Amino acid sequence: MKTHPGLRNGPIYLDYNATTPVDPAVVDALTPYLTTYFGNPSSTHAYARQTHEAMETARAQLAHLLGCIPSELVFTGCGSESNALAIRGAALANRFHGNHIITQVSEHPAVLNVCKALARFHGFRVTYLPVDKYGLVNPSEVEAALEEQTTLISIMYANNETGTIQPIGELARIAKRHGVLLHTDASQAVGKIPVDVGALGVDFLTVAGHKLYAPKGIGALYIRRGLQVEPLLYGGGQEGGLRAGTENIAFIVALGTAAVLAEEQLPSTQARLQKLRDRLQQRLEVALPHATHLNGHPTDRLPNTLNISIDGVAGEAVLAATPGIASSTGSACHAGQTDPSPVLTAMGCSRERALGALRLSLGRWSSEGEVDQAADLLAQTIHDLREKRES
Repeated sequence: MKTHPGLRNGPIYLDYNATTPVDPAVVDALTPYLTTYFGNPSSTHAYARQTHEAMETARAQLAHLLGCIPSELVFTGCGSESNALAIRGAALANRFHGNHIITQVSEHPAVLNVCKALARFHGFRVTYLPVDKYGLVNPSEVEAALEEQTTLISIMYANNETGTIQPIGELARIAKRHGVLLHTDASQAVGKIPVDVGALGVDFLTVAGHKLYAPKGIGALYIRRGLQVEPLLYGGGQEGGLRAGTENIAFIVALGTAAVLAEEQLPSTQARLQKLRDRLQQRLEVALPHATHLNGHPTDRLPNTLNISIDGVAGEAVLAATPGIASSTGSACHAGQTDPSPVLTAMGCSRERALGALRLSLGRWSSEGEVDQAADLLAQTIHDLREKRES
């Protein structure tokens, strides 16, 4: 396996949940649309036809990965925009049906802050459901929270910090029985586990390109055919009138190519990453006996994600003292904060355990040798920090 050019001579990269390196094959696919094929796809001449066809090919490629029809996909600027378009767009378009939204306390800020804005500016009521010690929402509590005015449920597919996978199919069946729409932020799930919107039964699903080995600045939203959504951006009518602005053809091509690669590699990659993740966890448990605690579900979690707390040390201090590893203590959106992760706190973790957490996420270029070396480096740092504290 060739090393990614961006990872050569650098620290061991264990932060794939924060962002992925752009795959070289994706770079090759997008480059002509920065250099040669420049036409506005809304025009009618030959230059426009080249870019329009490329855009629709990419839409079909992503649709094939997700199990939907191409016309159900809207290209956006990022996962956060997709979340906002789904939640705000569905809430405002269906406001005459009701003004109540259900979500969970451990959602990404891109969901939580949209819900707060709807409450602040548009009078919506939001129910924030708790999660259990694994980070799972209880489907029976979701159903119990439904009321006549509920129009939308938004529950993420897989948590960005712990990797815990929610029972989205079951939640979709509950929502359908009650005539309520369901959105899921699948930014962390797409490309890591199979995601089929038809099998799940969801109404909206968010994709973030930079979690999928495409560039930052491109995302997509699946919108089930026939649903009404209020746009975020108003203008020339691009993307079926739901996302105005001249399309970012190069990055759209990149996302389509990334989807093809993900579909081709998913079965083997999923098994390989799970094996590496478990190896990393086991080596840390052996090196640090009786001092490690898994955060998240032991089995129903992403194959690449290990969130683990170490007794007696702070995660930030461990990473600061281990320059040979590039990782994080939680969501990248909270980097630099000293407060414990809201996700881990919502799961009932003590402040000490939450502050001792490390989020170690693997990806396409992770290797067995890197996993072993990372475990050794982390264990040595933790032993050194403990000795320093005790001396």
